[in-house]
Amino acid sequence: MHEKKIGRIYLAELMGALAIYSLILIASIKFGRPMPEGVLRTIVLASPMLGFFLGIWAIVRQYHRIDEYIRRTLLENLGIAAAVTAAVSFTYGFMETAGYPLLSAFNVWIVMGATWGLTTAARSWWNR
Repeated sequence: MHEKKIGRIYLAELMGALAIYSLILIASIKFGRPMPEGVLRTIVLASPMLGFFLGIWAIVRQYHRIDEYIRRTLLENLGIAAAVTAAVSFTYGFMETAGYPLLSAFNVWIVMGATWGLTTAARSWWNR
């Protein structure tokens, strides 16, 4: 497939997954939070993960469509992001023992996603 066509298909799949995630997230917060504690409430509050898994599915499909060079670069960028995220979370663990506030696990994805994006952008700019 042509590179631009592959990119358009990927964006359509990923944006569709993000739209579904967003809709389910809004609904789960609106209806799940006021529910009484129990299994049903847990299921409703965790239901946005359906959209998240659709996003993973879109990423895996794109990974199989891209060529070997882009695939290798993507995995290298992900590896760099994972290493930086491990270093940041490990360091912050020590800072928590020094009295810094506890952080939510959501922050791990923020660090990893931001590092992955910055690494990809920097390497893209560097390789011009």
